[in-house]
Amino acid sequence: MVVEVRGLSVLRGGRPVLDRLDLSVGEGVTGLLGPSGCGKSTLLRSLVGVQRTHGGEVTVLGRPAGSRELRDRVGYVTQAASVYDDLTVAENLRFFARVLGVGAAEVERAVAAVDLAGHRDDVVGRLSGGQRSRVSLAVALLRTPALLVLDEPTVGLDPVLRRELWALFYRLAEDGTAVLVSSHVMDEAERCDRLLLMREGRIIADGSPAAIKERAGADDVEGAFLALVDPA
Repeated sequence: MVVEVRGLSVLRGGRPVLDRLDLSVGEGVTGLLGPSGCGKSTLLRSLVGVQRTHGGEVTVLGRPAGSRELRDRVGYVTQAASVYDDLTVAENLRFFARVLGVGAAEVERAVAAVDLAGHRDDVVGRLSGGQRSRVSLAVALLRTPALLVLDEPTVGLDPVLRRELWALFYRLAEDGTAVLVSSHVMDEAERCDRLLLMREGRIIADGSPAAIKERAGADDVEGAFLALVDPA
């Protein structure tokens, strides 16, 4: 497994956000689905080692989450685009490449990976929301991560842009990157190899979309989620 979580607890204001959570993440595209405020972002921050935790263990690629050895192997894309709006796509990538200590060839590879070669000289602030999201993703890909963690990367995007980004996630997975992507949009669940359904800091279902729907006796993932939340 790429990620192993055992007994993970996170408190905020003395109240549990994550309560003794157990889960694992393997290869392919894994979706972390659940309503806003259920703890998805907190869980993802725990996996990349930037969240203060209050119990349990998180292992990523065989090392404790946040270990120095993982810095070159884990890519993390937050909900807000983490790039400079007043620089071009290429300038952003060259800046972060210098910070990360990678060469010009990696900049061109990352730009091509997110299908922005035709916009490499465009100022980021003038790009569409989906294109800006792809610039942030390109930064995360500069070091060819073994694990890519994406926190609601498609929020606020139209269906066409969402489809394009999901196609990109699958291309990355086919090239060997394990992709973990969070969302509160239930219809995106059908695109995943595997699903983790989350509610109030707990994983309430884990499996393929088909298996979860069958278990809940539902026709779609949203119906399955509702059935699992309120089995009566």
